[in-house]
Amino acid sequence: MNQTVVASRHQAPPQATRRRSPWRQRLRVAALLAPVTVLLLVLLVYPVGQLLLLSIQKGHQFSLAEYRRLFASSVYLDVLWITLKISLLTTFFSVLVGYPVAFLISVVTRERKNRLLYWVLLSFWTSFLVRTFAWVVLLGRNGVINWTLRHLGLIDQPLDLLYNLPAVIIGMTHAMMPVAIMTMLSVMENIDRRLPSAASTLGARPGTAFWKVYFPLSLPGVFASALMVFVTSIGFFITPTLLGGRHETMITQLIIDQVLQALNWGFAGAISVLLLAVVLVVFIVYDRMVGLSTMTGGSAAARGPQKAPGLMSKAGGAVLTLLANATDALIGVLPKRKRRMSDGNGKTLRTVVTLILVFLSAPAFLMIPLSFDSVSGLAWPPHGVSLQWYRQVFDSPLWMQAATRSLLVGVGTGVLSMAIGTPVAFLLVRGGLRWNAPVLAFVLAPIVVPRMILAVGIFYFFAKIGLVGSSFGLVLAHTVVAVPYVVITLMAVLRNYDQRLDLAAQSMGAHTWTTLRRVTFPLLSAGMLSSFLFAFATSFDELTIALFSSGGLSTTLPKQFWDETTLQISPTIAAVSTCLFIFVSVLISVADRLRRRSLG
Repeated sequence: MNQTVVASRHQAPPQATRRRSPWRQRLRVAALLAPVTVLLLVLLVYPVGQLLLLSIQKGHQFSLAEYRRLFASSVYLDVLWITLKISLLTTFFSVLVGYPVAFLISVVTRERKNRLLYWVLLSFWTSFLVRTFAWVVLLGRNGVINWTLRHLGLIDQPLDLLYNLPAVIIGMTHAMMPVAIMTMLSVMENIDRRLPSAASTLGARPGTAFWKVYFPLSLPGVFASALMVFVTSIGFFITPTLLGGRHETMITQLIIDQVLQALNWGFAGAISVLLLAVVLVVFIVYDRMVGLSTMTGGSAAARGPQKAPGLMSKAGGAVLTLLANATDALIGVLPKRKRRMSDGNGKTLRTVVTLILVFLSAPAFLMIPLSFDSVSGLAWPPHGVSLQWYRQVFDSPLWMQAATRSLLVGVGTGVLSMAIGTPVAFLLVRGGLRWNAPVLAFVLAPIVVPRMILAVGIFYFFAKIGLVGSSFGLVLAHTVVAVPYVVITLMAVLRNYDQRLDLAAQSMGAHTWTTLRRVTFPLLSAGMLSSFLFAFATSFDELTIALFSSGGLSTTLPKQFWDETTLQISPTIAAVSTCLFIFVSVLISVADRLRRRSLG
């Protein structure tokens, strides 16, 4: 074997390779980056730039009138404060409650990990609309919670649980927690579990071993999940619209009103600039403190801790010491139930995680019995059993056309996202580029820009070129959103791939394309198909872009769901929710089986 490798090194002239490699390397990099560069420049940078340009123009002249209007009234600043408050509270509770789930998944055996991860992914891929609508049924005056409290004799009159801030925070936390768990898990899985054990061997008590050793190593994942949840929450409108009242108006709802009702593009652009400025400040602070590489499961930037002020470092250490001492004192009260926090087998931890997973999964399951209700209206418990609502859905041309269109757009988005994102992932993992960080930041730009700003910018651009209402336009727009997730997923897959298999094929005379076609792609097929399903699910559940660009007559399934929900509450929505839930469950099962194949 060694002789073969040595002989292969002398098959190509080294000097010629050195002369040609710089130009070939540049051409290869340019070819791999060209598709994603064109996509993001045409469908992200230009549309968003045009929208922001409208905010400083009146007629064809420079004007700051829209910004003066924006800051002249306290109403808009109050809405911004409400948006920040809801986003920060959602981020706090999502990370806080999601941390034990990610921790347990990262430390248990593979079989238990697969079971736990299945329920997280099931909630992660279940439509935001389905989950939010489930909370309408849970918290309504005739909903599950009020019915249960009345039958237990705890209340005489139904409680007003809907259309207030707590309802919005509960719904938002439920929607965003899977994002927090998956982001933290990508970092926690790379932490050496022997380190807390080594600390315990050296005399550290369980609480000290966790807070002083494990928790600091998991902080990059905590920061990355907080960033993802905050950026997604600040551009969210589904949950606040359905669960909140007039005092919980988000800034994205103002943008929708300005575009769809007032047709005031300039003022919508000014609000978008304000929202984008907040997000960019958050990203800049995050990048300087932690580094964008943590969003793909990489390690924290070394510069972060070095630049942290000494006072902040001492304060953080004091807080961790206080938490460690409090945890050890609490464990000391229960001498027979002491558990090392790093073993993942504590009964208390398993119970807490089980309750959290029930919180994530139960609302979607609630739609199933309601979809078979024999009477109109959504009251708990259901009265009788009937299939009439399913017949209404399948006999409705609107629902069937919307479902067909969503499937076609989802498949098109998956194929195009894989074609564009796969070369970028290979380049970022294997290319050895000196400017990996700027490329990664550019590819992740659709995540940085709030979805509402992207949707409005694309709508304005499509209106100019006649793509509003076309399926091709939706595929292009959804691809912009899906490509970053495909790149992140494939980068994680490629990091676990043994490149010695490719080198062995090349040492036996296989060219680069032959190696990719015969060795690399077949071995990565399970992970790549899983990434395709991720892109498909992202498109299938996308509402914000469809709200503007899907057209009036032939909409997508999320848009049709949204229109029906805002007009009336009926068991038809429960029937559609059940169908979507079953469809997502099948996708999750397929993706889970593919993931297991890719791991072993």
